[in-house]
Amino acid sequence: MEKKTCLYDAHVALGAKMEPFGGFIMPIQYSSIVDEHLAVRTSCGAFDVSHMGEIWVSGPDAENFVNHVFTGNVTGMESGRIQYGMLLYPDGCCVDDLLVYKEQTSGEYLLVVNAANIEKDWQWLLQCSDGYDVKIDNRSDSWGQIAVQGPDAEKIVTGLLGLSQAGALSFYTYCDAEYEGKRLIVSRTGYTGEDGFELYCTPGCIVTMWNKLIEAGVKPCGLGCRDTLRFEAGMPLYGHELSDKVTPVQAGLGMFVKLDKEEFIGRDALLAQKAEGPETKLVGIEIFDRAIPRGGYPVLDENENVIGEVTTGYHSISLDRSICMAYVAASHAALDTPVKIQIRKKVFDGKVIKKRFYQTNYKK
Repeated sequence: MEKKTCLYDAHVALGAKMEPFGGFIMPIQYSSIVDEHLAVRTSCGAFDVSHMGEIWVSGPDAENFVNHVFTGNVTGMESGRIQYGMLLYPDGCCVDDLLVYKEQTSGEYLLVVNAANIEKDWQWLLQCSDGYDVKIDNRSDSWGQIAVQGPDAEKIVTGLLGLSQAGALSFYTYCDAEYEGKRLIVSRTGYTGEDGFELYCTPGCIVTMWNKLIEAGVKPCGLGCRDTLRFEAGMPLYGHELSDKVTPVQAGLGMFVKLDKEEFIGRDALLAQKAEGPETKLVGIEIFDRAIPRGGYPVLDENENVIGEVTTGYHSISLDRSICMAYVAASHAALDTPVKIQIRKKVFDGKVIKKRFYQTNYKK
């Protein structure tokens, strides 16, 4: 049975189209995906992301343990900083991708994980903790989360919500604040390619903040445009570009894997794969037509032999081009390589392009 976030009633009251996602009933869209997408690109939109998971790691061995399970390197990580990376199985394939926050006073680590993977990730962390003096605490049900994204996000978060300290944050940093007497985490992060913030607080405070945003005219946005936005910005989605069948090397996420660390789960497998070269790679593809290359469609070479499969594809709202991400044979992964995509009974010509399709606008 799917769960409901703390904002479920607010979504229903707004007339949102609700569907299952990641074990939750979530809003897919309110007005239209195009309207919501363009609001984030040009002004501001608010997303309910309370379905995401929050797991804390504490204890004397917290730093060593996080380094053991995480592809990034948290040694010497400053308080208030955030890193993106992955949890891996020993074969180098992905348990999940996540954000790691270094707590500002306690030295604990907050791991923000994907909704569908909360229980799996928590059990994996517990399984990997033998020999480490750590406490692993899944507090996902105690937190709600809103993402405020777009060029006007800073003005809205600092002004309307009164969080003046948010303006001083740079990309991938966060600060502590209070809202109605409760702890509030203000994080300059997001999943849209635009500037913005993710706000974590108690469910009751999240409802209050959401209502304040919507009453002030901030566009409520569903998971439909969350996907079109992240896709244009070249960000992976677990279950599409990432899974327990692919590695960060295949996905082109090597910059988030610190192979110079002495040890982490999956390191040996990734070193071997990097040395040999992966058989498949994640690429961007543009097709020279307005047809839409959906996930699962075959990618073909010039002789129409199958060389891969689309993971996510759209006719881009921001760019007015038909584009997709796909895993293809490494021999066909170079930029400008001619490829074809089979869409039902027709075949469309295209070429390999960079998979960050949209120029992102983060505050450095």
